[in-house]
Amino acid sequence: MPARPLSDETLHLIDAVRTALAHRSDVEERTMFGCYCFFVDGKLCIGIKGEDLLVRLPPDRHTELQEMQNTRELSPGGGMKGYFWVEPNGYATRAQWSFWLDEALAYNPLAKATPRKKPKKSTVAAADKQAPSAASKAPRKKAAAQKKHSIFEADD
Repeated sequence: MPARPLSDETLHLIDAVRTALAHRSDVEERTMFGCYCFFVDGKLCIGIKGEDLLVRLPPDRHTELQEMQNTRELSPGGGMKGYFWVEPNGYATRAQWSFWLDEALAYNPLAKATPRKKPKKSTVAAADKQAPSAASKAPRKKAAAQKKHSIFEADD
């Protein structure tokens, strides 16, 4: 099943996070559970799903952060303490944006890394035997130029 295309707002948010982390050499980008994630030093730090920002913060501040406006827990049952969704109104100004990114980056060195799972041998062997699909052989089309706009509309 092909992945759904990302909206312009999501692409702009991804670009804004990418720009904010550009000074670092330890950033890896990948998708996980329908979320576009930024791993810093091998640990999930920031994610994007739609127009929401996922930030990883200290679990000991969970209660304090849970009560902030425009935020909600990733796992309301408490299974994933320290992960919060921030809605667009929660990062609409540069000060709010900086707060969330600074908090996530400050906690990152203290966060535990989850080791990556190794693929099963049978899955790798099966993938090696399959011929490349026609879609992977087709030349890629260049994406149309997107109109840039600020994610900080409240500051403009």
